Amino acid sequence: MKRIGRLMAVMVVLAAVPFHVQAEEKVFRIGMIGLDTSHVIAFTRLINDPDKGYGCRVVVGYPGGSPDIPSSANRVEKYTAQLRDEFDVEIVDSIEELCRKVDGVLLESVDGRPHLEQVKPVIGAKKPVFIDKPMAGNLADVIEIFRLAKESDVPCWSSSSLRFGPGVIGMRNSKEVGDVLGCDAFSPCSLEEHHPDLYWYGVHGVEILFTIMGPGCATVRRIQTKNTEFVAGVWKDGRIGTYRGLRAGKRDYGAIVYGSKGIARSGGYEGYGHLVDRIVDFFKTGKIPVPPEETIEIFAFMSAADESKAKDGAAVPLAEVIEKAEKRD
Repeated sequence: MKRIGRLMAVMVVLAAVPFHVQAEEKVFRIGMIGLDTSHVIAFTRLINDPDKGYGCRVVVGYPGGSPDIPSSANRVEKYTAQLRDEFDVEIVDSIEELCRKVDGVLLESVDGRPHLEQVKPVIGAKKPVFIDKPMAGNLADVIEIFRLAKESDVPCWSSSSLRFGPGVIGMRNSKEVGDVLGCDAFSPCSLEEHHPDLYWYGVHGVEILFTIMGPGCATVRRIQTKNTEFVAGVWKDGRIGTYRGLRAGKRDYGAIVYGSKGIARSGGYEGYGHLVDRIVDFFKTGKIPVPPEETIEIFAFMSAADESKAKDGAAVPLAEVIEKAEKRD
């Protein structure tokens, strides 16, 4: 009887302990490839915050880095040290080793050019992966990454954080605007010599444009001056969407949206939290929030803008740009 009494006492004590303390839920382990952007610190700070209750943790990092891009080479050592010392993230010498230690991957390299080669071992290891902007250094690589991911049945996606701010994504179904009939998006647009002009920073504003307009752009025309990019897209249904890239004066993110019920200014940059929420949900469910076809069209839009620039602003069909990229050996 005394033994039964002691057992009952233990059970009473256990019942008073929260379930998460009794049997802590398995943490989803995340690895980061490319520690040369402020995103790795911002994302890790959010994901590893116990108060968020994400059930995920950044645990391993692979530094990477691009010696011919100063904003990569000058930051990789600093951010690698900060991840290791402040967040207790293990630093490894290869992507293959990283993949053996994690359940999912954030490909964060600020340079889009190595993304295809960096993601191959991730796909080979069957790890779900989010690829930060720009998804690649050219359209052919974007298409190839999605092809490899589909072939191996590996969930893979990419997006700018600008897409998921409520003030941007909410414009698609805004009661104030109604049906979206057109959109003029804008963002800062610094250039980087190793990437197509809009890939490096204009991608944020182009992502805003497609978030609000949706896919379906048919042709693109572009005008460039020293301080401004202006790209006009005609959608298949006749709607017009434009992107203005800013390199002088006040630089901000947002759009003017023209609708069946009204005209309104969208929101702008609303932090990384909304994107991180989607990333965590992606890792838990395996469901991608942005279809590959839409991301491919975004990069085709930016590539077509370069072709239009080379042709003195002539209209360039996106279908032709995509077809050409698909045929690249």
